[in-house]
Amino acid sequence: MILHKTILILEDDLRTLSKILDRLSVLEDDQPYQFSMVILTNYLQVMEYVNNNSKINYDMVLLDRDCKLGGSFHVVDLERIGPEKVIAISSVPKYNEEAKKRGVRRRVEKDYRNLDAFADALAIEVRNMLKELKPTESNLHRIT
Repeated sequence: MILHKTILILEDDLRTLSKILDRLSVLEDDQPYQFSMVILTNYLQVMEYVNNNSKINYDMVLLDRDCKLGGSFHVVDLERIGPEKVIAISSVPKYNEEAKKRGVRRRVEKDYRNLDAFADALAIEVRNMLKELKPTESNLHRIT
């Protein structure tokens, strides 16, 4: 059996995504978990694939706020997912505060002037969150 963690990334900026994925790929090498990534880049996808689909459970959500369609990733059903599984990653402190009011405890403010430092800090927060997550039957899978 392997341990598996599904991470939902709600982010529309490709440069930011590339930095996040780079750090997660390194982090995965140091974990007992294999990461399964779901990346959504606009709020309509969130409403259709997350809010209207209770079949998929996410172990962690990286939550930006604005998307290129002019909507908000904050439409995500945090109550169903669990705000304790979310890291707010907006570059706008006010938006991360909005997530905090919905129960999100973890935040890493994005800095477009220094995406490397942001991605490094996010990797540390993800590592810390992984230490707190306990294996569940839903994320144990046999390799055949």
